[in-house]
Formats: sequence, C-alpha cells, structure tokens
Amino acid sequence: MFTGIPDAPVAPDVAVVVDVMRAFTVAASALRRGAERIVFAETRREALALKARNPGWLAFQDGAPEPGFDLANSPARLRSLDVRGRTIVQKTTAGTAGALAVADAGLVLCASFLVAGATAEVLRRAGAPAVTFVVTGGDGRAEEDLACAEYIAARVRAPATEAGPFLERARRSGAAAELAEAVRRGWAGVHPQDVELCLEADSVPFAMAAARVDGRLELRAVDRSPLRLNYRDDLGC
Repeated sequence: MFTGIPDAPVAPDVAVVVDVMRAFTVAASALRRGAERIVFAETRREALALKARNPGWLAFQDGAPEPGFDLANSPARLRSLDVRGRTIVQKTTAGTAGALAVADAGLVLCASFLVAGATAEVLRRAGAPAVTFVVTGGDGRAEEDLACAEYIAARVRAPATEAGPFLERARRSGAAAELAEAVRRGWAGVHPQDVELCLEADSVPFAMAAARVDGRLELRAVDRSPLRLNYRDDLGC
C-alpha cells in the first residue's frame, strides 16, 4: 500500500515512511556519522525547547536557517557538523510529520535511498504480510519519495533489483528541480551537492527504526537482523 500522510492508517502493522529530499537522507547521514539518536518534534517551538532543556543536543529543521537551529536539513552542510554521540531533534514538514502520523504502527521504519537496501532486508526478514509505504511529499504524489518506496518494495521481492531507473525518476522530480532552483538563487539552507547526496542508493548499511521512548518518537540505526512487530524491546527502548 502506497499512501500520503493524510490518508495513512493510524496504526498499520508495518509502516515505511519515505522522505528522500531531504529529511531522512539527513537522518541517515547523521546516524552514519555517529549521532546516537534522532528525536522527532511536532513543532519548531518544541524542537528548540527540547534542545534548550538538554545541553549538547542539536536541532535540525527544513526551510531557511532559523536562529537556534544547527542545520537547515542539508546533507551536504551536515558534513561540517560534528554529530558524534549527539542527540538530534528534527522537525520537518514532510518526513517527521509522516513518522509521527504512524507512530503507533507495530513497526515504523524511516527511509530514503541511502538506506533502501537495508530497509528492504529488514522487511524481508520480518516477513510482514502487508506494508504501508507513507510517501510524505506532495500529499503522497512526490515522485522522488514514490520512486524510493517502489524501489524498496521491489527489493523486498527481488533483492537484485537495480536502483538506476528509480534514481532517475527522483533526479527528474519536482523536488530535485526545486532544490536546483534554490541553489541557483543562492538561497540559504541548500547546497549544490544536496540532490546527488540524496541519490546515493544503498550507501548506508543499516535501516532506521522509530519507537516511542518517554512519550517521544525516537529514530535509531538498526542492523539487518529480524525485527518483530511491536519491536521496541529489539531496540532497547
């Protein structure tokens, strides 16, 4: 099942929330660079409040840079930020909103092309009879997110599926064009390499699973070993 955020079921057995450009590319990159976990915030005010109450935490948001936030959701600009051992609070219009919408699913995975192969492996080993793919951009119509979701689904069925055709769809998407235009106009918060970094398929060896901890939805890296439905004990939560 492929759906947008407004039509996503509240508590599916398994949900894969996809945001390619750029929330879950940034999340995967941050975890790969050593971040401990990512906490999703519902609002920017909440994100800044969590950062203020927890010295050492970082806060990321989408859109133009804002005071108090450490990154404006750019995977390229993330490379200049030391996130090792840090907790990151993330608030975006699409990706984190999609994850929060299905937070009560038995298994919540967050995905971009970077973790697509690892995500497919977790799904295959979990043996879930049905998966809800939440395409977060464009009310479920964003081509880059749909292409990534369809690539993951194809990899579950056929692990040797090539990423190329799906990446080309994402490269030609409206979101990619918007980022390129933002770069051309010199807007803050974007980088000329962002699009290509979002298209590094299967470059991260882990999947990303979210679970509620102390009332907040937290995202962590998980290896490719099987996760159970209602899997919070598997994550040590």
